[in-house]
Amino acid sequence: MSTDLEIARRATLRPIDAIAGQLAIPDDALQPYGRHIAKLDTAWIRTLATRPHGKLVLVTAISPTPAGEGKTTTTIGLGDALRRLGRRVCIALREPSLGPCFGQKGGATGGGHAQVAPMERINLHFTGDFHAITSANNLLAAMLDNHLHWGNALGIDPRRVRVRRVIDMNDRALRDVVVGLGGSANGYPRQESFDITVASEVMAIFCLARDLDDLAARLGRMVIAETHERRLVRAAELGAVGAMCALLRDAFMPNLVQTLEGTPALVHGGPFANIAHGCNSVVATDTALRLADVVVTEAGFGADLGAEKFIDIKARQSGLSPHAAVIVATIRALKMHGGVARADLDREDVAALERGFANLARHVTNLRRFGLAPIVAVNRFGSDTAAESARLLQLCAGQLGVPAHLCSHWADGGAGATALAQEVLAAIDAQALSPAQPLYPDELPLLEKLRHVAQTLYGAADLALEAGVARAARSIQAAGYGHLPICVAKTQYSFSADAGALGAPTGHLLPVRALRLSAGAGFVVALCGDIMTMPGLPRRPAAEEIGLDAAGQIVGLS
Repeated sequence: MSTDLEIARRATLRPIDAIAGQLAIPDDALQPYGRHIAKLDTAWIRTLATRPHGKLVLVTAISPTPAGEGKTTTTIGLGDALRRLGRRVCIALREPSLGPCFGQKGGATGGGHAQVAPMERINLHFTGDFHAITSANNLLAAMLDNHLHWGNALGIDPRRVRVRRVIDMNDRALRDVVVGLGGSANGYPRQESFDITVASEVMAIFCLARDLDDLAARLGRMVIAETHERRLVRAAELGAVGAMCALLRDAFMPNLVQTLEGTPALVHGGPFANIAHGCNSVVATDTALRLADVVVTEAGFGADLGAEKFIDIKARQSGLSPHAAVIVATIRALKMHGGVARADLDREDVAALERGFANLARHVTNLRRFGLAPIVAVNRFGSDTAAESARLLQLCAGQLGVPAHLCSHWADGGAGATALAQEVLAAIDAQALSPAQPLYPDELPLLEKLRHVAQTLYGAADLALEAGVARAARSIQAAGYGHLPICVAKTQYSFSADAGALGAPTGHLLPVRALRLSAGAGFVVALCGDIMTMPGLPRRPAAEEIGLDAAGQIVGLS
């Protein structure tokens, strides 16, 4: 069987100006990065402001497992299928982070014959957007430490510095470090922690800002420290915002690429959904909607994380709302949720599928709470049996009353998702947009918002607050930020904070370790369980298999 990389290399890509032509993007709006990648000029994007939006399709998934679900692959396959049916389509995706590429998950360009390309460049560096975000964040951190060194005119308490340095790599050794050692010439010694770039507030701001002016305003509102009197200090007070915007200017332009079948795709921004808000940039999604009849986008990990944050954070701030929602499931993953070990997934086990179906059922129920009517996409694997497939379709129709379609886009490209695309078109053509409803109102207190998410979506009995969390919530609310939504950081593998609790657990406590205010991004992060905002590499990182062959071509990238 060919690898994703081999399939991608065999594809004949079209020149990027031809891809742009499908969306009527003029040549002078393109800033090419070679023959197959271009950025869209932000000045030209502003000219689209009066155009109406097309229809938005949100793709999400069941709780992920090592068996794989294929959410990005399905997003791409669905986009290709819709284009085959004659619609003007654009796909809107997040950019891959180097952390998963060299860690455990691998790349994020889809798989098989449902990929965006050029695969190697998108997965490794791409147009440098993440490096720009890393640099802007770390410039802010450096300017704060420099301010402390040169007299600390703002009266910042070095014990209450909130901005963290970042790197786009999994590196557990950077979770807890000390900076400024070596004497007075090297700054003020203090304890520091690194985050991965995709968990940073700068990344969240980058993805939620409407335009460059909004980007600057949000960066200026970042709370970076407290004074000895507990006054909040913002980035604007350091004079850092102008330089940060200069670093981010080119990165802020959305990236135009194509699928292996030639469907346009805007790939831009990339916060993780388990530790951040999990959606691509607002500017890319909004631009796509003004250029295409139908836009297919995704939200990270399961619907309890990515889809919830899409609606409660991204949609709440941007006004963008999906016309249809697709939940991706696989028989293999559902069998894992039903208790089957990964090594035994190739064996037929209808009973395990029935047990694991509870995970899909809860995700369907949860999406309905937002006013969405989900469609199930069953991403087929070669090990799926006829009995398992028939039973899953029967359960979807009989127990949940949702349409479900078997899809083979990994093997067949857009042709393998035609039935799914027809179902989606029927859904978005049959009704006018009724905006998805947030799960909670703005005025609900912060911990009540978190409790509502935990009890309603996760099946939790209640919250278990560690020391200081309630006090932090009161402090954030007293500072005027109680209206902000909650961004839950927890394991993606379970509805609970226990990665081993598969299926649809109920009655558990959601342990809340800390709250972090992201004033510029416009949300409050709740750190739950043992989730880390700086991941570590696994015992056998994917980096061990990546390299160059004798011809200088990359090998081992997946």
